[in-house]
Amino acid sequence: MEFTIERSALAEAVACAARSLPARSAVPVLGGLLLDARTGRLRVSGFDHEAFAETGAPADTAAEGRVLVLGRRLADICKVLPEGRVACALEGSRFTVEGGGTRFGLSTLPLEEYPALPALPEIRGQVDAAEFAVAVGQVVVAAGRDDSLPVLTGVRLRAHGDRLTLSASDRYRYAVRSLPWKPEPDAAADDLEAVLPGRRLTDLARAAARSGTLRPGLNAGGGSGLVSFEAAGLRSALRLPEGRLPRSDKLFALDDPSVALVERGPLGEAVRRVGVVAEPNSPIRLDFSADGRLLLQAGYEDDVASQRIPAALTGAPEVSVAFNPQYLLDALQTFTSDRIRFELLGPGQRVLLSGVPGDEDASREVTHRHLLMSVRQLA
Repeated sequence: MEFTIERSALAEAVACAARSLPARSAVPVLGGLLLDARTGRLRVSGFDHEAFAETGAPADTAAEGRVLVLGRRLADICKVLPEGRVACALEGSRFTVEGGGTRFGLSTLPLEEYPALPALPEIRGQVDAAEFAVAVGQVVVAAGRDDSLPVLTGVRLRAHGDRLTLSASDRYRYAVRSLPWKPEPDAAADDLEAVLPGRRLTDLARAAARSGTLRPGLNAGGGSGLVSFEAAGLRSALRLPEGRLPRSDKLFALDDPSVALVERGPLGEAVRRVGVVAEPNSPIRLDFSADGRLLLQAGYEDDVASQRIPAALTGAPEVSVAFNPQYLLDALQTFTSDRIRFELLGPGQRVLLSGVPGDEDASREVTHRHLLMSVRQLA
């Protein structure tokens, strides 16, 4: 194997494929990247049985071949190489990378122990890659962090008709975002529905964000246990965890709620200020009143804080709720509108947040909503 390639192209391809690698693995070959040099192109792929990523870059290939090297080590090398052309070659059992007078030699991993790359499922439709990346970011904040409950760390994708809906929940909050979806004419007729690991999906979405169109794939009935994604120069797949997320339909259907409208910027600033005195796992209290004010309070006994900001409440003379302050901030940061709509049932009840469109967007459908559970006991 021998090829030359631009440093920037090599670094981008290696970084993209390395996103599929585990942070640590007891099996060394699963931390490897497979480099496959063919005429005019280098293909770089990583696979650890749970995630797969493959991308490529133009290369001048003097001798075709394949080599397996530690992925994160190669990624670190690519970052420090000088700009310009890079010469790569397999010399015995060592892979060399040389450019700008700098030379690295890497030991190789046994190709025969590397798992066979998976066959990807059929493409089911397409979605705008940049909008998909934004949508993943808006819902993944509600996913859990406890790896002992893998399904709650995931993001559910559901394609139905011309809409793709993404959702995530850790049982205390639930975020949903929908976006346009174009199904493939010859794809299986049943809906696409799958729960994917949140952190890995976030990395994948960011890597594909500038590719224009993203094309997800899933075998009918989820037979392979994989969901694939194809974009310009990128192929990737994620394995499905066991279990299903609860549906949001009934949770988001609130019976005759009170409604409050609050400016998002001032509310976020007030939560940060007042939350300074909140002890770990203690809530911040929001008292909405029909006189056009919202009082935020946090802390107990000696250390307390409060702030009043404007808010418009309809449907009740007053409503009080309380949240984990970080959960509330996470939710607010996923919205882009200037005002937030709170649908309120009262203490200890569900609260539904959505963005209030501006005048120029007044007719647009609400595509992003975030549900928070209010703490039952208020200070």
